[in-house]
Amino acid sequence: MKLLLKSLYRKRRKNESVAKYLMWLIHLWLGLLSSIIVFVMCVTGCLYAFKNQITDLSNRDKVYISASYEKRRNADQIQAELLKENKQLTSLLIPDDKARSYVLGYKENQLDKSAYYNQYTGELLGQADVGSNHFFEVVLDLHRNLMMGNIGRQIVGASVLMFCVLLISGFILWLPKKVKFLRQGLTVMWNAKFQRVNHDLHNTLGFYTFLMLFFIAVTGLYITYPWVKNALIISLGGSSIDNISNDQDRGDDAFGGLLEDMLQKQDEKKTLKNSASASIDKILNLADQYLPYTAVTRIELPNKDNPRYVVIKTNTRNLLGVMLPDQITFDKTGVLKTKELFSDRPLNKQFTALAKPLHTGEIMGLPSIILYFIVSLIGCSLPITGFLIWWHRYRKISNK
Repeated sequence: MKLLLKSLYRKRRKNESVAKYLMWLIHLWLGLLSSIIVFVMCVTGCLYAFKNQITDLSNRDKVYISASYEKRRNADQIQAELLKENKQLTSLLIPDDKARSYVLGYKENQLDKSAYYNQYTGELLGQADVGSNHFFEVVLDLHRNLMMGNIGRQIVGASVLMFCVLLISGFILWLPKKVKFLRQGLTVMWNAKFQRVNHDLHNTLGFYTFLMLFFIAVTGLYITYPWVKNALIISLGGSSIDNISNDQDRGDDAFGGLLEDMLQKQDEKKTLKNSASASIDKILNLADQYLPYTAVTRIELPNKDNPRYVVIKTNTRNLLGVMLPDQITFDKTGVLKTKELFSDRPLNKQFTALAKPLHTGEIMGLPSIILYFIVSLIGCSLPITGFLIWWHRYRKISNK
């Protein structure tokens, strides 16, 4: 026990600042305390990064089809074919890749279902394989709460908070005293002894991934802790969640727009009850006029909760190819009701809309997923290399 305590403490070195000395202690203690949880978070993050790609691979016989020269069935034809089989179309996902199948949402015997659909042959290819979905549900449960419910969620949240402190303290410890030592902190001395290589890997890889790992951790905290979400929203120009709740209680206009939208929808249900519905193809053509670009398109049909057509197009027409959702809605007859471009939203709402893809790496498709995977893999190595640094120190003390 005495050796263990000695390995967790050392005297301040000559010419070492108090700040760096404290950072060393904090980095060591928090690192040992949170290392296992951080490792689990990074491993599960690595696995979950490729969720969509692995799901597509496990369903490749349904996802990938031959883009034949036959004319693709339009949305109205698909709807009519489903009705013949007593299936009511509720949504349609149209990929921008002609060699990928459509994804249909429909009701059958009052149950909501989804299935892949060959738009060239008119064949309903079946539902997604549940095996990969179940695997990723377990991975996500581990990532969120260690499969321990709310207690696990709090443990994960506290560990990620520690990880943020570790990244900041690690960066401070990495900072060289003089510029001439900078190269030493940016490279790994591969021909040195194991302890030195391990130390260099911890320092160098930690520095190169510092910003990315910190961003991933903060977006994770945003999802876990309401106070982090509140702080980020306020910092990005939004209103405090508490203030919004108070404004709502006082009857102020904080939810005025939302209330007005709900009232309009209720009015539409009554006034357009006996009006003929516009065809799905007409709505898609109108959406293309207002959002004139080719993209992955999802359309949701009117239902008992929402009497409007909702069309969401994933806009990637930007320098980095970031996937930004633009949304447009029409009433039952095809009259434009709302048009919400992602670029027109305030910064806080943009961040809220993108928090999940920013955290998972889906924001730019496969390139950003690969980048996140590499960064998360390095994140997995940091608790290991850090523990080995401490273990070497512990053995060194015990051999004295």
